[in-house]
Formats: sequence, C-alpha cells, structure tokens
Amino acid sequence: MSWYFYFSVAVLALMLYFPASKIIWVLSVRRLQRKSKQELSTEEVARQKGRARFIAVLLVVAFSFLFNWNLFGGAHGA
Repeated sequence: MSWYFYFSVAVLALMLYFPASKIIWVLSVRRLQRKSKQELSTEEVARQKGRARFIAVLLVVAFSFLFNWNLFGGAHGA
C-alpha cells in the first residue's frame, strides 16, 4: 500500500469525523434523556460528547480504511 492510500484514509476519516461525532452525540443524549425522562446535566452532556468522539474516531477510521481498500482494489486482489 502506498503513501497515497494512507493519505486518502486520513483525509476521508478527517472529513467524516465531525459530522459522525455530532450525530453519535445527539443520538446518545436524546436516548439518555428519553430513558431518564429528564434533562441531562452539563456534566453528563460533556461525558456523552467525549464518549461520542471516541466512538467516532474508531468508526470513521475503520470505515475510511475499508472504503479506500475497496476503492483502490485491495479487496479484489489487484
């Protein structure tokens, strides 16, 4: 795999990180609010934001790697 492959993985992961972390954060906060039937404290919201960022990093790096691997022919044996 060339440097261009890894560069493409990094660029795609960076572009996907912010919207993915925001979506994960919003969904997790809404789920907790619905579950507890009350507003979350600022500390709980901040904790969910950190959790969402961690999950987003794992998710976008894995997706970006697999997407580029398939795009550049790694999945087809080329």
